[in-house]
Amino acid sequence: MTKALLIGSCEPFSGKSALVLGLARHLISANFQVRFGKPLATSLELEPNKESKEEILIDDDVKFVGKTLGLFKEQLIPSLHLINPQTALNRLSKGDLIAGRNFDLFRDELNAKTNEFTLLEAAGSLHEGILYGLSLSQLSEGLDIPVLLAHLWNDSRSVEPLLAAKKELGKRLVGVVLNAVNPDDIVNLEKNVVPDLEGLDLKVYGVMPRSPLLRSVTVEELVRRLKARVICCSERLELMVETLSIGAMNVNSAMEFFRCRRNMAVVTGADRTDIQLAALEASTQCLILTGAGEPLPQLINRAEELEVPLLKVDHDTLDTVEVIEQAFGHVRLHEAVKATYAFRLVEQHCQLEKLFTTLGLYCSSEDRC
Repeated sequence: MTKALLIGSCEPFSGKSALVLGLARHLISANFQVRFGKPLATSLELEPNKESKEEILIDDDVKFVGKTLGLFKEQLIPSLHLINPQTALNRLSKGDLIAGRNFDLFRDELNAKTNEFTLLEAAGSLHEGILYGLSLSQLSEGLDIPVLLAHLWNDSRSVEPLLAAKKELGKRLVGVVLNAVNPDDIVNLEKNVVPDLEGLDLKVYGVMPRSPLLRSVTVEELVRRLKARVICCSERLELMVETLSIGAMNVNSAMEFFRCRRNMAVVTGADRTDIQLAALEASTQCLILTGAGEPLPQLINRAEELEVPLLKVDHDTLDTVEVIEQAFGHVRLHEAVKATYAFRLVEQHCQLEKLFTTLGLYCSSEDRC
C-alpha cells in the first residue's frame, strides 16, 4: 500500500495545484488524514526580519491549500530548499548538487507517518530542482514514491514529453491526468487517443477541459505586472479577468465585439473616451488606459458607479497587451473561486477511486484498505 503520491508535470503551470486540491478533498471526504508539502519551495514570501537559516519554509501554494482544506499546521510540510536566484547562486558556487542531510530526515519522517496519506508537489518541470537535488525523478527515487503527472494537452505531439517522463521515471510513473483540453476534443480524445496512450503504458486517470476561469488572472495581479496606477475602485481588484480586448476600432464595431466577450480587461488609448464608455457597459472587469492624457471626469464617475477598476499604465498598447497575455494561464491558484471550481473539475473528470485503488489505498469503490 502506498501512503504518498508525488504530483509532477513536464512544464510549469500544468494544473498541479488544482489536481492536488481535488485529490486531497477526495481523501479527506473518505476520512483519510492528509498531509501536503512542496519539497522545493517555488513561491515564498518570508516574513520581515525572519530570513535566517532557521526560517521554516512553507510555500505559498502549501499555505493556500492548507487554508482552503482546513488543514492543521502540523499537516503542512515545510520545504527543504527555496528556489530563487540567490539560493541558486549559493548552490552553484559550492558545487553542491545533493539535497543534503535534511532530505534523509524528510524521508524518515515520511515513512514514519503510516497513519496519514502524504501529497507532495514537485517543481514546475521535469528537471527543475536538479541544482537542489530535488527534481521530480530525484524526489521519486529518493523517497521511493509513485508519480502522477498533470500534463497540458494540445494535440498528439503533446505525448512526447510524457514519453520522456516515462523513460526517466520508469515504473514510478503511475499515470497522467491530461489537462486544458479543448472541450470539443474531449470525446474523441477519450475514445481514440487515450487507448493509444495506455498502449504505450501511459495510464490516463483523467481528461480535464480547458477552463477560462482557472487561466484567469485578478485585476490586482495585472496592476502588479503592469505597474499600473489605480484611478478608481481599488477595493475591487479581486475581480477575475478571463479575456482580453483591445479597443482600437470604431465605437459601433467595439460595442458589437464587447457583447461577445465576458469578464474582459479592455486596453485602449487614454484619448478614446467613446470606446472607454462602451467598454464599461459590457462585461468588463477592468479598463486599462494607455498613452498620454488622463481620463475625463465623466468616465471616472461612470466607472465608480459600475465598480469597474480604471487603470493607467506607462506602457504603449502593444507592450500592455503582451504583459497581459503572458499572465493568462501563468498565475498561481490562490483564489477561493478557482479552488471551488478545481474541486468540481477534478471530481467530474478524474477517476480518483481507480487511481487510489491502483495505489492500494482502496480495496474497492466502497471500502478502504
